[in-house]
Amino acid sequence: MTALLDAVAAGVTIHDLSQPFEEGMPCAPNHPGFRLALLRRHGDVVRADGGSSAGELIVTGGHVGTHVDALSHISQDGLLHGGHDAAEAQSGGRFRVHGTETIPPFVRRGVLLDVASAHEVDVLPGGYGVTADDLERCLRRTGVRLVEGDVALVRTGWARHWSDPAAYLGLDTGVPGVDPSGAAWLAEHGVALTGADTTAYEQIPPGAGFRVLPVHRLLLVEAGIYIVEHLRLDSLAEAGVSEFLFVLAPLPIVGGTGSPVRPLAVV
Repeated sequence: MTALLDAVAAGVTIHDLSQPFEEGMPCAPNHPGFRLALLRRHGDVVRADGGSSAGELIVTGGHVGTHVDALSHISQDGLLHGGHDAAEAQSGGRFRVHGTETIPPFVRRGVLLDVASAHEVDVLPGGYGVTADDLERCLRRTGVRLVEGDVALVRTGWARHWSDPAAYLGLDTGVPGVDPSGAAWLAEHGVALTGADTTAYEQIPPGAGFRVLPVHRLLLVEAGIYIVEHLRLDSLAEAGVSEFLFVLAPLPIVGGTGSPVRPLAVV
């Protein structure tokens, strides 16, 4: 404990890896968008001492903005991770297994796999598939090893399109992301969680939309690896950070399939 407090006293830098939650932000077409409405405004009710309060109603899907996917999010041939029957698990309107409340808080070593920088570009082209060779190249470039239980964050540079929802969603151009070989590589390394700075984590070819998601199947269903999407990773890249303390605490939404999150990288 003393060593930890000494390290904090010596100074740390915190990188906020989340995108801001606001109406109009990019949202995958198969998820409901984010809405915020003030239900009570200052002045609606004024207390005897002159005080007043305001409060809002927030409506959002579990997979909107920076968020983590629970293992209940994807099934294959009717089965969830571990062979659980998806139809049976979701009966009653919420999941009895692999709900969002089962995602543990994360305080772990994080590793940045900066694929864009490895290719000496600011942003990977739309539809680019991040392969196992690409991820290996990132490790060789930094000299960092990936070990079991780590968190691996993949930077494509695509977050630079965040302020342009049409460009960010890339329905015509495609979106760069991890391909099945890259997903298998991550599973072989035993990562506990992986994330990226895109809307669907995985490679989306031009014009293909979200018709098939093989990487979600490989990670969530087969390997039991959590996925975080819509990350901001540019500040880590600009600071030259490859290793960090990764902190993430999902909301314990009972029976849910995902949760908004605000992940942090502590350096």
